[in-house]
Amino acid sequence: MSLSESYRATPRPVPARAGVGLRFRHHQVVLDESPAVAWFEVHPENYMGGGIAPQCLDAIRRDYPVSLHGVGLSLGSAHGLDARHLARVRAAVRRFEPGLVSEHVSWSAVGGVYLADLLPLPMTEEALDVVCRHVDKVQAALGRPILVENPSTYLRYVHSTIPEWEFLSEIARRTGCGLLCDVNNIYVSACNHGWNPRTYLAALPPAAVGEIHLAGHSIRHFDGGRTLRIDDHGSRVAPEVWTLYREALRCFGVVPTLIEWDTDVPPLDILMQEAAVAECALEAARHESARGHAV
Repeated sequence: MSLSESYRATPRPVPARAGVGLRFRHHQVVLDESPAVAWFEVHPENYMGGGIAPQCLDAIRRDYPVSLHGVGLSLGSAHGLDARHLARVRAAVRRFEPGLVSEHVSWSAVGGVYLADLLPLPMTEEALDVVCRHVDKVQAALGRPILVENPSTYLRYVHSTIPEWEFLSEIARRTGCGLLCDVNNIYVSACNHGWNPRTYLAALPPAAVGEIHLAGHSIRHFDGGRTLRIDDHGSRVAPEVWTLYREALRCFGVVPTLIEWDTDVPPLDILMQEAAVAECALEAARHESARGHAV
């Protein structure tokens, strides 16, 4: 049975426009005012229990396309996937019928203990095998392909042998999954490690990129003039990241783009202002593409 045949319903597609991350404080505003947002993305872990939250999402998804962006599958865990958590994700996918489902290339669980972070992987053949095996298992359980997101990192393992962009590209090649290109994460990691972010973008397979994330980050200053950029999702998108985003659109074409904000979450209209900037970049990319085809 194919992935499409095993999935029981046709979800509403996520458009190639700018959406925002839906957080609890926004539920009532969305339900009362029906704001002009192209689509919403949520963490499924916030909607797996009872209570009002999943009921709100049931109502919201009737009027808006939604995407589920997981944070708890721990695709890089050497101990294997948590079967109970995967079953909960599967139930959420069946209930909310998202247009896109995504997870992180990271690990966050060991020995049944969940850590409150998305931890980096060593970029090795062994880790690549683990992630690919788990992506295959998740896609089989959900009956559909997923997207996997590049991490933001602050250290590199000395025994890593594969460049991060090649690691991600190989996951997509081996499993048939798509890529969620987090442009802010690329910029943060590039600054922290001395990479060229444009080289990173150019190395990803354009056909595999199904979504882009944008978010804010902070800068920590140390003695000696050293700095570290922290992917904290707590501010507006930095100008340098907007510039890199426009480069990403030239590389990958126009794809769904999300504004993330998870720390000190502002009112929805602030997120909509950021989404409007992304929408302008998307429209400019459409016009540029149209001119190129007309030549």
